[in-house]
Amino acid sequence: MEIEDHGFIFSDDKNKIDPIAIHHYLSTQSYWAENIPLEIVKRSIENSLCFGIYKDTKQIGFARWITDKATFAYLADVYVEEIYRGQGLSKSSCR
Repeated sequence: MEIEDHGFIFSDDKNKIDPIAIHHYLSTQSYWAENIPLEIVKRSIENSLCFGIYKDTKQIGFARWITDKATFAYLADVYVEEIYRGQGLSKSSCR
């Protein structure tokens, strides 16, 4: 699934995911995953349902669902880069 809205792309395409950008945010800017190793981030992406937000080709947001795809899902590692916050990008529907 991919949605374009006001110059932003919202996508569940794992080929677009930038694990380096996600690792940088999680390991240096989040309180819940400070200093997390890159390999752990990559494995978490591989084993989750992931969504990215992109501006041009740069990943500016991320969220992942840990799920059995039947009855359970846990939302984790949600972020939007600081300069893009306050624009409603993490809301449940497009603006």
